[in-house]
Amino acid sequence: MSETQSGPQVSGKLFLFERPELMTKEQHGELALSAPAKRYQFCANVRAIPITISEIPAAMKDYPIVFMSAEQPIPLAIMGLVDDVNLFVDDNGDWEENRYVPGYVRRYPFGIAAEASGERMAIVIDAAFEGLAPGGEAPLFENEEPASNTQAAIEFCKTYERDRLMTDEFTKRLTPYELIHGQTAQYTPQGATEPQAFAQYFGIDEEKLNALGDEQILELRKSGMLPILYAMMMSLGNWRMLLQRRAKRFGLTETQILNQAIN
Repeated sequence: MSETQSGPQVSGKLFLFERPELMTKEQHGELALSAPAKRYQFCANVRAIPITISEIPAAMKDYPIVFMSAEQPIPLAIMGLVDDVNLFVDDNGDWEENRYVPGYVRRYPFGIAAEASGERMAIVIDAAFEGLAPGGEAPLFENEEPASNTQAAIEFCKTYERDRLMTDEFTKRLTPYELIHGQTAQYTPQGATEPQAFAQYFGIDEEKLNALGDEQILELRKSGMLPILYAMMMSLGNWRMLLQRRAKRFGLTETQILNQAIN
């Protein structure tokens, strides 16, 4: 009995990708990319996006940066409150000017799939991307090889993957210090006397960090981790900015948003 041979497939899910496929000349050789009408619409309905440690110094200026959890300490840039609305992407699908756009978003519709062993990697493309179709502006392949624009995207994906692996190593080295704990974002609205909680997250426990011995602090400083931890803690000042941004987007008062968060 003969069997139909199929090409390699992507197993599992890839965040923000609707139909991830391994990019091949055979399957995608006739396709090209064009700018979609709404460039960032694909991430307009998410409130957090993963970032790498190399991005934290830039991202800390615009977003609260937290960890996914104590068990999975993946750094996340928070972009929304209460529900899945990215407060930095407008109705036209544009990212707000002069705000940091995470590398995970900039590389889309490309990505990387790796074997469980990590020995081999392949380029992935979202087949559902609005700007992917025959006859587009930028062909994926030319003369049987990735076109120059595609090659540039591949190199960016490789750089991002190296940063992601460095981030994984960072979090592994950080874990033994037991500094990541659940925390609460609070805000005291005008006229109120008591602060109100509006978000739960995992972040660096400043008291535990300050309680570390001199030897441990020196270890963190020499490893380059200490400035990253302080940058993450400083980024938490952006929680209030998110409240104000949501209030402006939906015509609400800060008190109304706090009530939404509580309920």
